[in-house]
Formats: sequence, structure tokens, C-alpha cells
Amino acid sequence: MHDIIKKLAAGAGATAAALGCIIATGPPAAADGKWCNNAVCIETYDTGTYLGRVEVSVINTNQPHRISARVWSTNGWSANTKVEDVDAFRTYRDQAYPQRHFPAGTRICAEGFRGGDSVGLPCVTITG
Repeated sequence: MHDIIKKLAAGAGATAAALGCIIATGPPAAADGKWCNNAVCIETYDTGTYLGRVEVSVINTNQPHRISARVWSTNGWSANTKVEDVDAFRTYRDQAYPQRHFPAGTRICAEGFRGGDSVGLPCVTITG
């Protein structure tokens, strides 16, 4: 009987250890990915709640336009991207560099402008 209890305890310990390893190596909170709304996309490259770089792209139409974007968070961080004259059928891309941790639940948004008009506003919520 003692041997059976010992084997059950060892098995339970091994199972708990294995589950602990699975949990410990699971994916971190997602801050990386790409989200789009109309002609604007926001893309992040980091994991967890840290964002080092945020890329914004604005798809242009069949005419040249002056394009820019603004990136901001719901907890007060913001940045304007460069203003660029973009040829027809070209995609504008620029980066903003928050280089900080954001509290879980913070929304990061990017609004793109083409010829002075807003053409999309994608947002992502940082999870922790």
C-alpha cells in the first residue's frame, strides 16, 4: 500500500511539474500584431506590455496625396509621424517609438490622414 501511495504522489508531482512548465512557457501577453481600419494599419512588434516601435501604414489612392499619421495611447502618450507626399498607388509607412511599458488595458490608436482627411483609425488594447 505504501508503494502505491508513493507512486501516486510521484505521478501527481510529475504532472504538476509538467503543467508548470507548460504554463511557464505559454505565450506572453500579446502586444504584437497588425490591426487595420479602412486605409490605415497599425503594427506592433513587441511582446508583453512593452512597446518599442509602432508602425503605421496608410494606403494611398490613384492620386498623389500628402499623408501623415498620429499615434497615441489612452494613458497620455502620443506622437505625430512625418508628413510625406506620396505618389499614386503607394503605401505610406512610418514609425513611432513609445519605448515604454503600458498598463494592461491601455489602448494604442493610430489615425491616418490623406490630403488632410482622416482615412482610418485602428486601435489595439494592450493585455497583461
